[in-house]
Amino acid sequence: NFFAGILILWRFPFERGDYIECEGLVGKVEKILIRMSYIRENNGELTVVPNSFLFKNPVTILTSQESRRVMMTTGVAYDVDVKEAVEVITQAMNSCETLTPDKPVQVFPKAFGSSSIDIEIAWWTDSTPLGVRRSTGEVVTAVKSALDKAGIEIPFPYRTLTFKEALPIRQDEARTE
Repeated sequence: NFFAGILILWRFPFERGDYIECEGLVGKVEKILIRMSYIRENNGELTVVPNSFLFKNPVTILTSQESRRVMMTTGVAYDVDVKEAVEVITQAMNSCETLTPDKPVQVFPKAFGSSSIDIEIAWWTDSTPLGVRRSTGEVVTAVKSALDKAGIEIPFPYRTLTFKEALPIRQDEARTE
């Protein structure tokens, strides 16, 4: 832990105030000491982590840049004009304020899903976890609203239940009298 702490402090892979992710631990670095680091998780809990843990495992520094790329997938019904859907989604994205203005928004048909044509949306936004959540919420709201206004269905899976044996029909006593 001591040796790992020296290397972390000396090489500065991350600093106080950075958001990091390591082996399922996600949070803001509050302190880096010789033997341990203090990570404030997104739920507010403080986790004291031995520096050897951070040194031996891959650490993703979520805030190493000011903006981060976010991706999500939505779907449209099979009877929808895919080009029109992509255009509607692109216009909705252009109305969002939380996107990084100097980085591109990308909207591409991705796959034939089980209930929909899947469309992938990628954009850049503030790199903090709160920034990503805020932007994702704005994008979901804008895309849903734009697709609704255009009359484009976002389908959901339909289920058909088939029973091997016919179910008996029970008649109420009141009907038989």
